[in-house]
Amino acid sequence: MTDQGDVVHIGGYTRESGGTGDGIVAARRDPETGALTPLGTVAVTASPSFLVRHPTLPVLYAANELPEGQVSAWRIGPDGDLAPLGTGDTGGAEPCHLAVTPDGRHLVAANYGGGSVAVFPLDGAGAPAGRSDLVVHSGHGPDPERQEKAHAHMVSPDPDGGPLYVVDLGTDAVYRYDLDATTGRLTPRAPEVRTQPGTGPRHLTRHPDGRRVYLVGELDGTVTVLARDAEGALCQRGRVPASGRAGHVQPSEIAVGPQGRFLYVANRGVGTLAVFAIDGELPELVAEVDTGGEWPRHFAWSGRDLYLADQRADMVRAFRVDPATGVPEPAGEPVPVPSPSCVLL
Repeated sequence: MTDQGDVVHIGGYTRESGGTGDGIVAARRDPETGALTPLGTVAVTASPSFLVRHPTLPVLYAANELPEGQVSAWRIGPDGDLAPLGTGDTGGAEPCHLAVTPDGRHLVAANYGGGSVAVFPLDGAGAPAGRSDLVVHSGHGPDPERQEKAHAHMVSPDPDGGPLYVVDLGTDAVYRYDLDATTGRLTPRAPEVRTQPGTGPRHLTRHPDGRRVYLVGELDGTVTVLARDAEGALCQRGRVPASGRAGHVQPSEIAVGPQGRFLYVANRGVGTLAVFAIDGELPELVAEVDTGGEWPRHFAWSGRDLYLADQRADMVRAFRVDPATGVPEPAGEPVPVPSPSCVLL
């Protein structure tokens, strides 16, 4: 048997959303080389586009990105196999992101199509109970096709119990909420952050120092630097391009590296992983690496290894990152995975 930490789960799109996958795929990770060995589909489920784990229990959750959105839960077996625990209705269309609160008591999901945020209490086994809250955003942005209404794209619970952030692509905003651990209900906290019109904020990442937050704009191809105060309020400090390449740039994932020295952005269209030094006031581009595909949608870390899912190239690729320079180098050959959208380590 393998340790769960050596099994990688990969979410993706199925035929219900125009993809070619069957559900959640597993792969075994070699901790010495970083290489992945495919284990096949371990859960047949419709378009599990984003995956997360419970912080203390061997439970995996997926956002089923469907017109009538769902979240699904499985208990993780010793070899990465998945046993169903339950599902829940998100109350909105196309949930594309979800997170478990640090205390392990609630699952929160972002409904992209519905422009809303759903909350589910979790029982002692980690299974989702009936939805305890649904908050619907209103408004729009200047892009008539992508910002005709609210589009919640990410939920980010505070690791220290502060306000929950919700990134909304459609309204060019990051909202703050307090989540009542007893009732499972959300209370908005003013003011929200309004980005430059047309930014289309997609995802954010928190620096380990707790003071800096980096927000990537899907529509304008930028990274916005936010300063966080003791109450969790955010203030914009500046912005830089997400890529130094010419051509169509549509950023997807953004994350601070494990040592807090570099920031990474996956750029769809140009097919790159951009590396920024973040020891100054604004991020400084220090490298931009070709990923081997056109549509890098998500990446995740394990030690020095970074694993990147390219949705349109039907592959997951491993990179080994130099801790001194922050630059990733391809490690081995890509692993074929149909329509991958999320890597969970």
